[in-house]
Amino acid sequence: MKPQIAEPPLLDSIDRRILAELQEDGRMTNVELARRAGISAPPCLRRVRRLEEAGIIRGYHADSDPQLLGWEIVFFAIVGLESQKEAVLTEFETLVADWPEVRECHMIRGGGDFLLRLVARDTAHENQLTTRLTGAPHVSRVQTLQTIRTSRNLAGVPL
Repeated sequence: MKPQIAEPPLLDSIDRRILAELQEDGRMTNVELARRAGISAPPCLRRVRRLEEAGIIRGYHADSDPQLLGWEIVFFAIVGLESQKEAVLTEFETLVADWPEVRECHMIRGGGDFLLRLVARDTAHENQLTTRLTGAPHVSRVQTLQTIRTSRNLAGVPL
């Protein structure tokens, strides 16, 4: 029997407007959000709560500047593992989940098993993190890619 895949909730144009506005500015008041969505505040709040409960809105975060906080380097690492057994994959995910410098961890297909986005204070710290990665259990290869500049980094998805 096939596992049941939950149907995504139906979103109307107002839900999409609410989401688009919150992706741009998650700190606005409900009154301002309602104004921008073209509805009154109470139904706007109900819609936001429904979107949160459905898991469509996963949270609210500050977008901090890494360089201004002393994290001079942002880099990516493509990590290949010796095996794709679920236990090995899970062990790697658990390991890097405890590293504060790992800001994203994606299992990927083609060219590696995981893509990580990391931050480092300087080149020595980046080298230390790369050494930790290459020495981690079941890791067979690591390719790092240091960012030079970021010209686009949008939150959310197109709505």
